Order: sequence, then C-alpha cells, then structure tokens
Amino acid sequence: MVTRKRRSAEEPEPYWKQRAWQVSAGFLAVVLVLGGIVALTSAQDTGEDRVSAAAPGPLSGGAAAHNGRPHGCSTDDSTGDTLPKTPPKDVSWPTLGITRVPVSASAGPTRTTGTLRWCFAHTPLGAVLAAHVIPSQMSGPGWRAAAQQQVVAGHGRDLFVFQRSTVQDIDGGERPGSTSSASYAGFSVTSYKSTAATVRLLLRTGQGYAATTIVLRWSGGDWKVLPGNDGSLHSPVTAVQGGTSGYTLWGV
Repeated sequence: MVTRKRRSAEEPEPYWKQRAWQVSAGFLAVVLVLGGIVALTSAQDTGEDRVSAAAPGPLSGGAAAHNGRPHGCSTDDSTGDTLPKTPPKDVSWPTLGITRVPVSASAGPTRTTGTLRWCFAHTPLGAVLAAHVIPSQMSGPGWRAAAQQQVVAGHGRDLFVFQRSTVQDIDGGERPGSTSSASYAGFSVTSYKSTAATVRLLLRTGQGYAATTIVLRWSGGDWKVLPGNDGSLHSPVTAVQGGTSGYTLWGV
C-alpha cells in the first residue's frame, strides 16, 4: 500500500490537470477550462472531431501562391534571421479571446480571414508573434479553423482537437470563476532557423512570473504551432526564478 501511494505521488498528472498549467497559462483560454473536465484516458479518434485536411482556408495545402506565401500575404522580412532584442515599434495589443496579444503591422499577423489571424513574417520576430497569437485563438468558436490552418498536422493535432472538442467555447466577455489569468510579459527565441523556431514566453501572473515554450514550424508559407505528442500546444508552465533576465520585455 505504501509503495503504491509513493508511486502515485511520483507520477505526474496529465498536463491539462496540473494546477500550474491551469492557473498560470491564462494566455490560452482552453487552459482555463480544461481543469474542470475528467482526464481523458484515450486518444482514440472518433472521426467526427478530426480536423479535415481538405477544409478550405488561406493556409490549406496548395495555398501558397507567390514567393512561397499564400495569396495576399505580405510581411517585412528584411531583418532576416536576426534575433529580436527589442519589441517592434509598431506593436499594438488587441484583445483576442480572453487576453491581449501583441500584433505588428509589419511582422504580423497582417491578414484576418473570419476569426483567423495569419500571415507572419518569415523572421524570428514573426515566429514570436505567431507563438503569442495562434494559441490565443483556441478559446472561441473559431478554434477549429485555427487548429486546421495553424497547427501542424499529425497525431498531436488530432489529439488536441479531440481534447478541445470536449470543452465549451468561451469569448472575451467571459472569465471562468476562480481561475486567475496571466498576461504576456516578454519572450525569448531559444532556437531559430528558416524552417523551425522555439519561442519561450514569459507570463506575468498573480504569483509572479512563469514561462512556457512554443515550438513552431514554417509550413505552407506561414508559421504554425507544432503540438506535442500529448496534444499540448506548449510545454508545462513553470515558475520563473531570478527575475526576467534573458527575456525581451514587452514593456506593458
């Protein structure tokens, strides 16, 4: 009995049940509501919740039309592979879902189709903005379009859709009861090449600072989030010790 209890204590909970994931990651509305559902024990795909690869959209397969970008997509890519040390001068903070997100007229997202915000610069800064915007679109009724268009296809995406389909949509006017949300405080690009990027997001919470990692791939002429094998769109949220050193701060 003691051995069984010790083993249970050592085994980590599924990511969607972890308190740090629920409380600290306010940037993704799905985080705020997944804590109230029963842990999913099967990744079986019923077929009804699978995102159809054939669904139309600006980032669907074959959409790239000019210079590898989808039709109508234009960004300022003049900074090349240079890692950003300061926020873009043209940054603004519209509300998306239940949180404010950074957007840039030059680095993206420069296009909006329905509820979908897309077309990010093919630069580290473009990847940073995509890491903020794409997960934040997963709270409202447009989440399926965002998942199909802006999450890399595969088992991870199928599992995310399966899990997300069990959760009620929430909009910008709703705040789930006792769960405190976080705000974006800064970022760090931990790795970058033209086809892939890893972005660390710094979150400001009621308890201090926390951080999580988003992995992205350049696919179909735009940045897309690469989900984990467990269906998560980001790494577990962890507390940040030692202040904000190493991060570029948004200054908001």
